[in-house]
Amino acid sequence: MVDLKEIEDQSAQAVSELLEVSRLEKGDLFVVGCSSSEVLGEKIGTHTSLDVAEAIYRGIVSVLKMRGIRLAAQCCEHLNRALVVERETCRAFSLEQVNAIPQPDHAGGAFATTAWKQMKDPVLVESLEQKASAGIDIGQTLIGMHIHPVVVPVRVGIRKIGEAVVTCARRRPKYVGGQRAIYDERLM
Repeated sequence: MVDLKEIEDQSAQAVSELLEVSRLEKGDLFVVGCSSSEVLGEKIGTHTSLDVAEAIYRGIVSVLKMRGIRLAAQCCEHLNRALVVERETCRAFSLEQVNAIPQPDHAGGAFATTAWKQMKDPVLVESLEQKASAGIDIGQTLIGMHIHPVVVPVRVGIRKIGEAVVTCARRRPKYVGGQRAIYDERLM
C-alpha cells in the first residue's frame, strides 16, 4: 500500500527545492508531467491512480500557490502531451486552446484529470510554446519540450516519488558573445 501523505510531502519538497534553484517569479509557468502508474512501481499508463495523482497535486499546488507560480499539467501521449492550464494562464501566455477533456483511463492521465477537476477555470492547450520556466517530471513523462530553451537539469534531494524517478529542470538564458564574454552568475 502506498503512503499518500508521504507522496504529497515528497512532491512538495521536490518542487520547493526546484523553485529555490530556479528563482522563478510570481506569474511564471511551471510544468508537471506525472505518471501515477510509475509512482506505484508499474509501467507508465498501466495502473492509473487518481488517489496518487491527487496527493501529488496537493503537494505541488501548495508550494506553487504560495509563490504565485502558474501550473501547467501535462497530459499523456494519447492527448499528444497537451496541457491543462487555467483559462487566465492561457490568455496571459497567448496559448491556443484545444478541445479535449482529460480522462484517467482513456486519454489524459490521472494527474491532468486531477488538475482539470481542481482548477477554477481549466482549459486544454496544445503547447506551452516553450514558455515554462521550470518543471518536474515524475515517472519519465518527458517535459523538456515545454521549457524555454536552454533547459538545465536540477538535482533535488528527492530522487523518487513512490517508485517513480524524479527529474527536475529549469531554464536559463542563452549564452551569447563567445569566449570574451562575461556572464551574470545569477543567471547561470
